[in-house]
Amino acid sequence: MRLIRHIRGNYRKYILALIDVMFFCVINSVFFALLSVSGFSAIAGDVAVCVRDSAILLACMIASRVAFSVYRTVWRYTSSRAYFNLVVSDLIGALAAIALTLILGSRHAPWQMVVVSTLTAQASSVARLTYRQWYKKKNDPHIERARKNTAIVGAGQLGIYLANDLRTNANSRFNPMFFIDLDQEKIGKTVAGLNVYSGDEARFYVEKYSITDVVIAISDPNSERISYLYHFYRDLGCSVKIFDSLVHEHGNEGKVSGGIRDFSIEDLLFRKPLKINDQSVLDYYSGKTVMVTGGGGSIGSELCRQIARCCPRKLIVLDNYENNAYEIQQELLRTYGDDLNLEVQIASVQDVEHLECIFRTHQPEIVFHAAAHKHVPLMENSGYEAVKNNVLGTYYTANMAEKYGAQKFILISTDKAVNPTNVMGATKRVCEMIIQSRRDSDTSFAAVRFGNVLGSNGSVIPLFKKQIAAGGPVTITDKRIIRYFMTIQEASQLVIQAGAMAKRGELFALDMGKPVKIYDLAVNMIKLSGLEPEVDIPIVEIGLRPGEKLYEELLIRTEELDKTENDMIFIERDAALSREEVEDKISYLKKASEDWDDGNAPDARKILRAVVPTFCDPCELNENAEEAEEMQVAM
Repeated sequence: MRLIRHIRGNYRKYILALIDVMFFCVINSVFFALLSVSGFSAIAGDVAVCVRDSAILLACMIASRVAFSVYRTVWRYTSSRAYFNLVVSDLIGALAAIALTLILGSRHAPWQMVVVSTLTAQASSVARLTYRQWYKKKNDPHIERARKNTAIVGAGQLGIYLANDLRTNANSRFNPMFFIDLDQEKIGKTVAGLNVYSGDEARFYVEKYSITDVVIAISDPNSERISYLYHFYRDLGCSVKIFDSLVHEHGNEGKVSGGIRDFSIEDLLFRKPLKINDQSVLDYYSGKTVMVTGGGGSIGSELCRQIARCCPRKLIVLDNYENNAYEIQQELLRTYGDDLNLEVQIASVQDVEHLECIFRTHQPEIVFHAAAHKHVPLMENSGYEAVKNNVLGTYYTANMAEKYGAQKFILISTDKAVNPTNVMGATKRVCEMIIQSRRDSDTSFAAVRFGNVLGSNGSVIPLFKKQIAAGGPVTITDKRIIRYFMTIQEASQLVIQAGAMAKRGELFALDMGKPVKIYDLAVNMIKLSGLEPEVDIPIVEIGLRPGEKLYEELLIRTEELDKTENDMIFIERDAALSREEVEDKISYLKKASEDWDDGNAPDARKILRAVVPTFCDPCELNENAEEAEEMQVAM
């Protein structure tokens, strides 16, 4: 019964082997018959020797095919490598047969066996290729008609892989027609069976071949190049997509894989996200107990994901909002299961007694402090809540980390702490003062400052998406506003690396790249939705909000910053206050918060202005920015 089940499960292999034997028998018989008639074979009349040598050749070829797993290949979905494998196996089988027949004293010429094996390999390959094409037609007889004429930008390794995959994949919606490339050695030639044209010829050939889709398949593209290509081919009326690739270097012989997707706003306006795979950084967090406050938020949850990759002894997620904490908990459990020692604590960083209980119980070695109120307009109206959560919460958490012997405490700060014009930025500047004043501590304190994070809770991109989905209008405060952006993944990875570098009270600043106009962001997001700005979706200016700057301070002035081993991370030269000076400021803010609870406190902005000397009036800064812009235009 077991034999019968085995035969049923592998009947296709046996049928294929039987067909191959038939090919061999027919080719071998015809070949030796022709040799006999023409008189080229000296032993053609010796039937016994011919049969014996032919049997040896057949047995060696079949054995070689089995050894090379030829009969384990699913030929409906195979690649050119499988056909190459078949030819090589037959050649090796023929060489083995020649050696055996020579040992037996055969008078056959070796070339005769090579010819028979080569013809048999060709016949087998043609049969398999024919079956493959028949199978594709059978399963989707209208596939050629349903496919979209497509041009591929990039005739390199990625483009070639993509073209081959699109032509052989029965489920592909795209029919590659030609390549577009900048390489003069390729232009005018044929690559992977497709003509290669230059970018200057693109407009003509897009129209000639009725191209509906353009797929960009370029290795390591920069944002400027990608943005230019997107807008160029979109203006030609094409649907523009990008090929996301992954090269498997280990265990897969450099094989390329990937998928075609629509463009995102990150592709058009921002640099390629940085990938940090520094093993020394990963090893630093391995085997340690790590706590992330605000671990359910945008930055906090991504920090948790990145730290989980480092195999910590324990990961503690602390958050005041149970829904966010639950979501990251379930995600990490799905991903790592029992391999990750995960602890989730629902607590406020303002609750000193609860904080002490958590620190005493879990003894975290590394603390990433991401818990904070971050929404600028809301904090303008709730200033003392920002003081209590951002400033006092950071103060209490830092005290606990120091008291219970944490190795490092890393504060997540913001570019809005640079010459702050709003309550949120001012409170984060005080948090930085707390960190910088503790250079004498056994705990290594440091702060990491960066700009806006793409897609984070409360950021502009999710807002624009909702407004576009609702049919508009898209609202911006001012067309002149520029901001620095970074992806959540990139920011979190750089924070983790800066954390590994931290020694004594450093204020790390991350290279945020080039600034982006919020108006351009709105325009491109509307276009990505297949709509026209100011036609389908209006863009409306609503005026600057309280505490809002036209231009954020440029974070990276390399002449004012110290370099680190990572060229994306700098250390700001900033004179630190003493512990006593910072303690006086904290006492002042505590007293103001207590008075506020009693309903007697003055305006939070006035209190913070007394604590933060660099607190500026946004109107004055914006006027200066306008004057600077006008002078630049005049020049």
